[in-house]
Amino acid sequence: MKLKKYIMMVLFLSLFLTACGQGKIEPTMSSQVEDFEFTTQDGDTLSLNDLKGQWWIADFIFTNCTTVCLPMTSNMVQLQAKLKEANLDEVQLISFTVDPERDSPEVLKEYAESYGADLSNWTFLTGYDFERIQEFSYNSFMSMVQKDPNADQVGHTVRFFLINPEGEIIKSYRGDQYDQMDVIVEDLKKVF
Repeated sequence: MKLKKYIMMVLFLSLFLTACGQGKIEPTMSSQVEDFEFTTQDGDTLSLNDLKGQWWIADFIFTNCTTVCLPMTSNMVQLQAKLKEANLDEVQLISFTVDPERDSPEVLKEYAESYGADLSNWTFLTGYDFERIQEFSYNSFMSMVQKDPNADQVGHTVRFFLINPEGEIIKSYRGDQYDQMDVIVEDLKKVF
């Protein structure tokens, strides 16, 4: 009889502890996104205030990139499909260009369309100068943006960032690694 009580208590504690872990993403970051208002691929504006109350994923790319942006953008397409499949398509995807002089709204829209991006919840942003995106990336995301003096390329992070409804960056993922897209979806399932 004591063994049966012991087993029941262990099962109860296991269920209780498992339930306590639900609804919480293990953070790897804690940084506030600084206020912004930038131009979308459609020529509209999007601000931090517009994203308040929503979960979103951010990354940094540019359309003339010959290296990491290719797998990052392909992975973001896959992430968008996985979010839709998991009924999480209200999560916003935001791509900031690090080459704003070249990446006009029209160029960004063409780039998005070439990847088959669904622009209902994925926005590409420009409408600032290079110094502003350098400061914004560093101040908000703790990530450096640097022009390559020997080429028309721009060095930037390969991370995807998860931002909560209060505008706080709580976690980052390797955006150039496909398996990380499943991790992002699993994390978001914990809060929806």
